[in-house]
Amino acid sequence: MMNKRKKYSPEEKANIVLETLREENTLAEIANKYEVSQQLISRWRSEFLTNMPSVFDKKATELEKLKQEFEVEKAALERKVGELTIDLDWLKKKQVQVLELRKKKR
Repeated sequence: MMNKRKKYSPEEKANIVLETLREENTLAEIANKYEVSQQLISRWRSEFLTNMPSVFDKKATELEKLKQEFEVEKAALERKVGELTIDLDWLKKKQVQVLELRKKKR
């Protein structure tokens, strides 16, 4: 039977890393408590320490805000393109039907 990997949310990872930074327990104890390997916790900790300055970087938060706005606008435009494509297909079908009716009337 194959074991599935557990996926940890960013909040869970942050809590585990913060617990290691407090140094109240050993890395082995924390690893046992959360059932995570010590190597993985060490990797999360080093990644956290590397990216920690970005928390205080206002440009990074502005960039994230711009990315979110872009994604919202992109989604709206994709929806609009979908609606217009449906409308165009409907109009093409109606045009063919109208042309056929005109031929029958002649």
